Amino acid sequence: MAMHRRHAGTPTDHPPDPWADHPPDPWGGGRPDPGAGPQPDPWADLRPALPTADASATALAQALLAAEAGYPVIPLTRSKLPALRSPHRGHPEVPPCRGACGRLGHGVHDARTDPLAVRRMFAAAPWATGYGIACGRPPHHLIGIDLDTKNGADGLTALRFLAEQHDFPIPPTVTVLTPSGGRHLWFTGPPSPPVSNSVGRLAPGIDVRGAGGYLVGPGSLTTHGRYVVAPDTPHHPAPVPATLLTLLTAPPSPAHRESPYGVPPQPAAALIRFVRASPPGQRNARLFWAACRAEESGLGQELAARLTEAARHTGLSAEEARATIASAARRR
Repeated sequence: MAMHRRHAGTPTDHPPDPWADHPPDPWGGGRPDPGAGPQPDPWADLRPALPTADASATALAQALLAAEAGYPVIPLTRSKLPALRSPHRGHPEVPPCRGACGRLGHGVHDARTDPLAVRRMFAAAPWATGYGIACGRPPHHLIGIDLDTKNGADGLTALRFLAEQHDFPIPPTVTVLTPSGGRHLWFTGPPSPPVSNSVGRLAPGIDVRGAGGYLVGPGSLTTHGRYVVAPDTPHHPAPVPATLLTLLTAPPSPAHRESPYGVPPQPAAALIRFVRASPPGQRNARLFWAACRAEESGLGQELAARLTEAARHTGLSAEEARATIASAARRR
């Protein structure tokens, strides 16, 4: 399995560049010329903490950069919600209006790449401090993988587990760091089948933003802080791995709908393999994550001994393993 080398495990060969025939990247000042020496960083303006004195102007500037790069955008409030209220409030349309009335206030359906339209939206919402990027829309058909770290979740470990379980790579891709310590991975997808939005369906700590959803854009200021591009992030999103796309578009299983907390049970053998394959620096994190999944599946006591044995295989002592497993049991 591979991941961005700063964030996940062993480097791998980069996939073919799907953007080779695309126009220059407006955020990067053009595609790099291999013979031209060091190139400007297209994300340079988004990496540092930006001043908050004029958060609305900053949000507009970053939204215009995103729009120029082909990402449809809308203004957001500090609470990450669309900044423009619905023109139909109090008089809901049936079926719901998605912008056919020509007025603003239809959430992600307002998202545009035209700079005049973007400026119009921000002019109507001067309180906006961020912007959202609509997923599933051409030309990029963006898919967002939101790896959460709140409430004991570990989305990155969960994604690594899925990658090992289903044997697919996680290529380096655009990565945005969230104020809560999580991260958003951006992938490009095909025009169809559409990827639906979901919360925890793939695994605990993994939310998906697809058609009809949006990602908070880098540079946005929220009540919890600012979204920033990760160091050394690639210039362009990678294509979504085919196996991961299959998982994203598969209908929810009955087991998922009946499982506690909306969490699908994980195969016991796969959890044990995942712990046994822990690289240095991830042993406790993987053990804790696997023990949490075992508890959620009702297999905590049944798998405790096997998880302890797997952890000892990685070099943890039996005492350390039992303490980590006990901590997972108390979290439930």
